[in-house]
Amino acid sequence: MRVAILQSNYLPWKGYFDIIASVDLFIFHDDLQYTKNDWRNRNKIKTYNGTKWITVPCGTSERRLICDVKLTNSDWQIKHWNFIKINYKNAPYFNLYSNFFEEIYLKKSWCNLSNLNQYIIKKISKNFLFIKTKFSDSRKHSLKKTKSDRVVELLKKVGATTYLSGPSGKNYLDEKIFFEEGIELEWMSYDGYPIYSQIHQPFEHNVSIIDLLFNTGPNAREYLFVNKKNLL
Repeated sequence: MRVAILQSNYLPWKGYFDIIASVDLFIFHDDLQYTKNDWRNRNKIKTYNGTKWITVPCGTSERRLICDVKLTNSDWQIKHWNFIKINYKNAPYFNLYSNFFEEIYLKKSWCNLSNLNQYIIKKISKNFLFIKTKFSDSRKHSLKKTKSDRVVELLKKVGATTYLSGPSGKNYLDEKIFFEEGIELEWMSYDGYPIYSQIHQPFEHNVSIIDLLFNTGPNAREYLFVNKKNLL
C-alpha cells in the first residue's frame, strides 16, 4: 500500500492534490508544530494585479500544534470570498464552483484551521477531481517518535509498503530508516506540468488549486499527473 503524509494547507496548489491522487491512503499530519508565514494558513491566487497571497489570520505564535490553531473570528471569511470572486468571476468555470465556495465562506463558521483545511482538501479531491484515495489523520495513531522515526512509526501502524514524499522531504528524511524497515521510499516530481489558459497573465503554476478549477472546470484532472507515473 502506497501512503503519503502531509500537513494540511489552505487552498493547496495542484501538486498537493497530485500526491493525494498518487497513493492509496493520504494522512494529514497536523499534530506538528505550527509555522507562521507558511502554507498552513495561506496560499497564492492570480489577480488582475499579479499573484497575491490570501491568508487566514491565525496570530503569530508558533507555540502550538497545527491542529490546535484556533480561528477567533470570522471576519476573514467574507473578505476571502469577495477577493476570490472579484478576481475569478470572469473565469470560464467560476459559476460551476461558486456555490461550493459560498458555502465554505458564507454559510459555515470555522473555529479551527486544521478542520478548515482538511474539509476543503477532501471535498475538492472527491467532488471535483474525482480522487478515490482514502483519508486519515495522524492523531488517530498515538505517535511517540519524532522526525523520520515518527513518519516510519506512522507508516508501520497503517501497514504501508511504500511512502511517497514530496521532493522537499530529501532535506530532512533519513532514507536509511525506511530501508531498514522494509518501506520503499519514492519521491514525487512536479516537473512537466502542462500549461492551461489562465485569465490573468503571465502564467504561473504555483498558485492555489482554485485557479485550475475556475479556468479549466471539469477538465482540471487532465492538467494533473493523476494516473501518470511522475515519480523520481
